[in-house]
Amino acid sequence: MEYREFQGGRISRLGMGTMRLPRIDGKDGAPIDYARAEEVVDCAYDNGITYFDTAWPYHEGTSEEFVGKALVARHPRDSFAIATKFNIHAHPDYRFVFETQLERLQTDHLDFYLVHAVMDNTIDEYLSCGCIDYLTEQRAAGRIRHLGFSSHAAPANLRRFLAAGDWEFVQIQLNYLDWEYSTAHEEHDIITEAGLPIIVMEPVRGGRLASLTPNANALLQDAHPDWSIASWAMRWVRSLPQVQTVLSGMTTVEQVLDNVATFSAKEMLSADDLAVLERARDSFHAEISVPCTGCRYCTEGCPAGIDIPAVLELYNKIKMGSQTSLAKIGQLEGGHPGDCIGCGLCVGSCPQGIDTPAIMAELSAMAG
Repeated sequence: MEYREFQGGRISRLGMGTMRLPRIDGKDGAPIDYARAEEVVDCAYDNGITYFDTAWPYHEGTSEEFVGKALVARHPRDSFAIATKFNIHAHPDYRFVFETQLERLQTDHLDFYLVHAVMDNTIDEYLSCGCIDYLTEQRAAGRIRHLGFSSHAAPANLRRFLAAGDWEFVQIQLNYLDWEYSTAHEEHDIITEAGLPIIVMEPVRGGRLASLTPNANALLQDAHPDWSIASWAMRWVRSLPQVQTVLSGMTTVEQVLDNVATFSAKEMLSADDLAVLERARDSFHAEISVPCTGCRYCTEGCPAGIDIPAVLELYNKIKMGSQTSLAKIGQLEGGHPGDCIGCGLCVGSCPQGIDTPAIMAELSAMAG
């Protein structure tokens, strides 16, 4: 495992995110499968991962409690770092949230604490609610070791939030697709100019870069038959000097071992590898239509009860020629595209800015 120094300490360059822990029977919305999830955490810990990331809303509010039981209660507290977050839309009372998180996580301090999901439509709420001053006080009291924030905001608002606090790190969505086709490159440069290390979320874009299109996959497999498609994305992010730690929301032991192998390998991407990856990326982008990461922020409060990520996944398959995916949309539980009222709540909560109502209208027209 590769490690990097951080303010006198040392943390693994691969971190485990706990937003995608295995669920009972593998069903969305089902409780965490504690036995399988503990196996994943134990595998991560035993293979040298020392950074574990959770948050108040993950797994319907149960992820932090799981981390407390599976990690904190079973291993020496100084052998790993915990990161968790305050999300104003999940619960606006930051004092209550923070105290409850300490209880859930069975600890008297949090190693990395983040203002969670700063977006263009949440930044003013965060700046005015008092949470930054409160969390800064908790850091001064030693209950928070390092204070930062995660951002899905546009570059201009990223600069605004950077100026609003004494931050020690920033977490952003960063991967080879967003580097070229979104604002990730600019965000990376803004944070680098501020002299802060970067924690990476969505390096494999919610799993979307773990399997590309057949044409793009073939380019990567021909270049390195022994590398997984996902490992190309992890290797690319690992190569950026400003990146402190790369988070992966690992669901299986196999995913842990693949990522550990990537972050233990001595070889980095060569110039030839980068050229192949760029060709695969451009081929993939030309074939895919919607950059959904499956974060599910859009599903909360949808008045039609539509499983939006599931619909968008099938939409991409339709766009890539699937003859059966349109029928599968009608078989999904909950609301269907024709039930969409076009309210736009999903657009405002989507880190990717996907125009979901327009897609629902298109699918409704396809269905006749």
